Amino acid sequence: MKWTSRFEGYHAAAFRRDIISGLIVGIIAIPLGMAFAIASGVKPEYGIYTTIIAGILISLLGGSRFQIGGPTGAFIPILFAIVLQYGYDNLLLAGLMAGVMLVLMGLFRLGALIKFIPRPVTIGFTAGIAVIIFSGQVQNLLGLSGMKKHEYFIPNMTEIAVHLSTVNIYSVVTAAICFAAALLTPKVLPRIPGSLTGLIASSVVSALFFDGHVATIGSSFGAIPSELPQFRLPDITWDRVRMLLQPAFIIAMLGGIESLLSAVVADGMTGTRHNSNRELIGQGIANIVTPLFGGIPATGAIARTATNIKNGAASPISGIVHGIVVFLILMLFAPFAANIPLASMAPILMLVAWNMSERKEFVHILKTRTSDSIVLLITFTLTVLTSLPTAVEVGLVLSVLLFVKRMSELLKVTKVLPDSADKRAKVKAYMVSEAHDCPQISIFNLEGPLFFGTANIFEKSMSTVLRPGLHFVILRMTKVPYVDMTGESKLARFINDIKKTGGTVLISGIQPQSLEVFKRTALHSVIGEQHFFEHTGDAIDYAIARLDGHTCKGCKHFAFRECTALSNVPNELGGL
Repeated sequence: MKWTSRFEGYHAAAFRRDIISGLIVGIIAIPLGMAFAIASGVKPEYGIYTTIIAGILISLLGGSRFQIGGPTGAFIPILFAIVLQYGYDNLLLAGLMAGVMLVLMGLFRLGALIKFIPRPVTIGFTAGIAVIIFSGQVQNLLGLSGMKKHEYFIPNMTEIAVHLSTVNIYSVVTAAICFAAALLTPKVLPRIPGSLTGLIASSVVSALFFDGHVATIGSSFGAIPSELPQFRLPDITWDRVRMLLQPAFIIAMLGGIESLLSAVVADGMTGTRHNSNRELIGQGIANIVTPLFGGIPATGAIARTATNIKNGAASPISGIVHGIVVFLILMLFAPFAANIPLASMAPILMLVAWNMSERKEFVHILKTRTSDSIVLLITFTLTVLTSLPTAVEVGLVLSVLLFVKRMSELLKVTKVLPDSADKRAKVKAYMVSEAHDCPQISIFNLEGPLFFGTANIFEKSMSTVLRPGLHFVILRMTKVPYVDMTGESKLARFINDIKKTGGTVLISGIQPQSLEVFKRTALHSVIGEQHFFEHTGDAIDYAIARLDGHTCKGCKHFAFRECTALSNVPNELGGL
């Protein structure tokens, strides 16, 4: 998909729709940008800078027609931990490094791989982040004073409990007004953002009646400059880069996941398709440039992207307009932002946390009571109590282990023989018995993947096959969709053991992937080109034509139709 394809058929009416949607989303993005920055442990203007620069670049260069980029709630616990541990300057460098990683991921076409992260893991850490964001705003909502910020959940909750006696009733009232306005506005005036009316209403009430009694952005962080900061390259040293590799990787992975999830949501709402690799490149470039102007890491914002679409966005122009709107408001109204109470920001973030919590999906997965429920709970708990990297790592490892366990139960190795009552002589397991089993030919039906998780099952199932007089083993591999190197190794060992006893392995119905593996490892040559058959019947005919006639004489098993003639012994049951 070419970059210009996103503007095909663009016309004046679409431009008007983009202007309107960009204006609405831009107004919504201002309080959110400041709130996300404050919650991340940095000054509120850094969130606005990110909204402007990253918002424009992501729309301009990304792979989704409707994506709105900027600071998001998902980043809050990660960025807050980095600021606490490394400081703001190192956060900027980590964001730039994450941008480089995202560009490389896009260039190497790794966008599709991010989509393979299990849903219980993404739901678990998203719900965990929501809890962290929600609980992190209790201090501002209650106006608690004298508190220290901690990186982890339990120390922060302990801090709140210790300082509950410092509740500021003015902050509580201010927050309640913001909550009420934010919740009622969509019902009364659906076209007006609830977060904006809540912010304005509670700020006005606080300024008129609680002046000096409620902490504001100005009293906590100082005035917000009405201009963008100057371009500044971070001090890049090898020691700093090495120190920040892990934080940068976490930012890149979370940013990639969040942006692609947002793009998928946009696709579902509009019937379009995004380019995941180009989206990663666009996100990467935005995160490289934004820190040069003091901005924090950014990604695709699901809620703002959905709002953009609902308000009639037609192209990436709406996202560019959204960034320009935020810039103009910064230039004209920045001094007034200093009067916004922190208690007014708390309800906005709490509502963001509630909306991003994926509570319905969370409950749905729990109700299944499967291994996915365990992965979900563990990921969620570790996200809240430890850190997001730990939670995701454990969640992914546990998902892989449970997947391998499930897959290992899929491989079935069954000994079979042709059913003489069937016109097509299909092989069936029930035809094999102690009195009805060819001493010279054994046929096994393999069903399921033959990989490291199932290779031992195959080895154990075939361990009793070796016996004197066994000339042919036919392996039916029609239903083996995948073979890895471990499975190939076990199969090669079995073939070698059969050869040592003078037997031969025949393969029927092999799938293309398995055949390709055999050719690459030379197992195809070891087995022999002449020992591969498309149909099992052909393999049986090949084996029967080469049986030991002396062994067949007097045999009463009659495993195959040809056995009556070969044994020269009348079949008391009428022959097979």
